[in-house]
Amino acid sequence: MRRTSRAFAFGLAFWLAAFATAALAAGDLSKQTPVEVTVDLGSPGKHEFTPNKLRFETGKLYKLVLRNASNDPHYFTSHGFSQMIWTRKVQVTQSRDGKTITLAEFKGAIREIEVYPGQSAEWWFVPVAAGRVNDLRCGITASDGRTHADHGMTGEIVIE
Repeated sequence: MRRTSRAFAFGLAFWLAAFATAALAAGDLSKQTPVEVTVDLGSPGKHEFTPNKLRFETGKLYKLVLRNASNDPHYFTSHGFSQMIWTRKVQVTQSRDGKTITLAEFKGAIREIEVYPGQSAEWWFVPVAAGRVNDLRCGITASDGRTHADHGMTGEIVIE
C-alpha cells in the first residue's frame, strides 16, 4: 500500500510541477511563441492596408510583420494603438538568399514605422489595454498633394 501511495504522490507532484511550469511560461514573454500577423502596406498603384481591420488580445505576444511591396514608402501610424501596447522591439529585416536577416532593432515607445518600398519591419508587442482605435493611417503625401490616408490608407485596430 505504501508503494502505491508513493507512486500516486510522485505522479501527482510531477503533474503539478509540469502544470506550474507551463503556467509560468505562459506569462513569461521570453518563452511565448509570438502570434504572427502580416499587414501589407500598399500594393502597386494602391494606397491601402491589407487587412485594414486588425484584432489583438491583451497579454499575448505578437509579431506584426509590416511588408511594403509597393513603389512608395508607407507609414504605419496609430497613436491610440501605441498607447495600448508594450513594445518589446521593432526589427528592420531583409531577405537574403531566401533567409530573413535582422539589420537593426529598436526598443522603447514606438508610434510610427515607415517601411520603404520592397522592405519589411517586424513589430513585437504585447497589448496591455483593451479598446478600439480608428486612427491607423499613412500620412505620407502623394504626388497630388493628398496623403495616402486621404486615398484610403486607413484602418481600425481592436484589442480585446
